[in-house]
Amino acid sequence: MTPSPRDETDVRDAIRDALAAETPLAIRGHGSKAGLGRAAAPAQILSLAALSGVTLYEPEELVLTARAGTPLREIVALLDAHRQQLAFEPMDHALLLGGARDDATIGGVVAVNASGPRRIKAGAARDHLLGFRCVTGRGEIVKSGGRVMKNVTGYDLSKLVAGSYGTLAVLTETTFKVLPQAETEQTLLLSGLGEEKGLAALRKASGSPYEVSSLAFDPRENIAALRLEGPEISVVKRRDDLVALLAPLGAAAQTLEAESSRAFWMRLRDGEPVAAGEGVVWRISLAPSDGFTFVESLRRNGAPLLAHVYDWAGGLVWLRLEAAPDAHAGAIRAVVDRLGGHATLIRADEATRATVDVFHPQPAALAALTRRVKDAFDPLHILERGRMRADF
Repeated sequence: MTPSPRDETDVRDAIRDALAAETPLAIRGHGSKAGLGRAAAPAQILSLAALSGVTLYEPEELVLTARAGTPLREIVALLDAHRQQLAFEPMDHALLLGGARDDATIGGVVAVNASGPRRIKAGAARDHLLGFRCVTGRGEIVKSGGRVMKNVTGYDLSKLVAGSYGTLAVLTETTFKVLPQAETEQTLLLSGLGEEKGLAALRKASGSPYEVSSLAFDPRENIAALRLEGPEISVVKRRDDLVALLAPLGAAAQTLEAESSRAFWMRLRDGEPVAAGEGVVWRISLAPSDGFTFVESLRRNGAPLLAHVYDWAGGLVWLRLEAAPDAHAGAIRAVVDRLGGHATLIRADEATRATVDVFHPQPAALAALTRRVKDAFDPLHILERGRMRADF
């Protein structure tokens, strides 16, 4: 039977029962991210779907607390009603992994440290997480952080738990810093530059004083896209200044107004440029100046590249390649290791995800530290066993 706890005590009891039986647990909200990570051995599912609801929201204090199983769509709707937002704009994995749209939970967002195109300016989920409650793999309830951002000494557990894919602890409640929505936004599109010059334009804009919040290049349309947000008078002035700054490049410029701009970045956020069609999908993180070099190296080496797109001014590259038993991991990671960065396999069949390192291999010292942290939180390795690494 799948445990379906209704409160934190139930979660603790379910974990203690699993400890006594040494039964691995797979943590699920609505399952929208179940296809991320390694394809691990079957485990009993611990469902957090019933652990739902916003328990605190103070718009004037810019703080929101919700149980881990709360649907993200409910939080977004509540924030929209007050013209506020989760500024890191967590992506929806449905296009890439299948499943229903808008079906993520806030606990899943933290578990994978989700973010979108605005991360280059606003940060990821972990940077907005003020605090949380959880149950460790020891069956212990832990509270970390609070309702305000402040400098403290000691361990910042929010940074540790966010992005751990449920392997350290089962989140039961999360508290986030929320921010006002921008009055408006526009996106400046530059066409005809080609990948190398287009990415150079994005890097030039990112170093300008014009507060560009998102920068992407889509090779399908040969366009560089730059998002500007804020009061309308400021957005228009900064857009015009950017056009003047980048005019020597000789690109044709056009503007997407607010509604079209939001739709453009939502499609990019959710991986639409690489989602359609067969093949494996990779997410590459490296220095923005190395994005084009990385893709060109793959092309020269004959990698069967089907689609790609650049985000974060070239610092994030999404790739779709022809399917292969090894998902082209060797070729991709050889280039990434030379440039410095991380390559994560996002989409592949279960057989591939069971045999290929989904997450970028760590240096020996860091891998040893990772294991010590895992052992401290979950000594019997019952939480998401094999989800991130084959050996635990």
